[in-house]
Amino acid sequence: MFSRILVEQDVLNHPRTKSILERFKTTPVKEINSISEVFQRVKKPYLQKRDDLQLYIGTKKGQLVKKAPNAYGVKGEEHFYFIHSYNCIYECEYCYLQGYFQSPDLVFFINHEEIAEQITDYYNKSNKENIWFHAGEFSDSLALSHITGELPFYFELFKNLPKAKLELRTKSANIKPLLDLEPQDNIIVTFSLSPAHRIKSTDLKTPSLKHRLIAIESLVKKGYRIGIHFDPVIFEDNFSDAYSELLNSLNKVLPEESLEYLSLGVVRFTKDVYHQVKKNYPNSELLGSEFQKTPEGLVRYPRPLRMAMLHRLESLCYESGINKDKVYLCMEDEHFSESNT
Repeated sequence: MFSRILVEQDVLNHPRTKSILERFKTTPVKEINSISEVFQRVKKPYLQKRDDLQLYIGTKKGQLVKKAPNAYGVKGEEHFYFIHSYNCIYECEYCYLQGYFQSPDLVFFINHEEIAEQITDYYNKSNKENIWFHAGEFSDSLALSHITGELPFYFELFKNLPKAKLELRTKSANIKPLLDLEPQDNIIVTFSLSPAHRIKSTDLKTPSLKHRLIAIESLVKKGYRIGIHFDPVIFEDNFSDAYSELLNSLNKVLPEESLEYLSLGVVRFTKDVYHQVKKNYPNSELLGSEFQKTPEGLVRYPRPLRMAMLHRLESLCYESGINKDKVYLCMEDEHFSESNT
């Protein structure tokens, strides 16, 4: 999997480091003083990850838990994300990571106790009924969880934070680490889903829709609460029919009572990410879309098209039996009604 593993000297003998290295006995290991002195110092093309992927292991310095932007999660509740890893083994054509870091190499941070301290600090200061902590902002929460091994630690942490909710965001079907743990009401596993043909064409190297649905069904039977992200939704002539079919498939494995929420978001890019998409995937179907640059610096569909798409998807969700209170819009400045689509 990795051509080389670079480990900070201070954590070379840490039990978590040893556990990870035990899985890659034949991979060359290099000691380094600090990840920040090496990672991103020289720009590495994003698609080089296909042939030469390196792994860094060390500690994250500074702010480990950050306030999430507006419209990041369920409206009216407090949202934070925490940083335990950089980059992803998958290769979605729209992924913002290709324009965020100067390297596609993976980074595992192992100082989870310090992350927990900052989570607990925010928790103690909050006066909200619910406070969310999201994992997977800069990586996939489950794809390599059998290697990183941090899930039992966070399950134990959130047992003692009853008004907090932990979201594990994923496109993976790697659920064995979860099946080995007991579900908790305040830990929600959320899957990003798209129609099957869209996953095949743009969500490169990710599990198929079929395998993600099987994973959802297994977790539901185990007792987990599940969240769903229809994000990013990409416009095409039959997108409404495709999502209607997707909802029908989802209803077969995910009963409404096990659904925590369903978020809807239309494909969007920063200008830097859009530049990388054009560079990395010049034949991508995404590049034929009618995007516009917004005053906020985003590249996205015109608002009337976005709102029409989202309104249609909302209607499909309600028609499929999903409670209106469980559907929200991701990264849109306001909710909308039929009158302003």
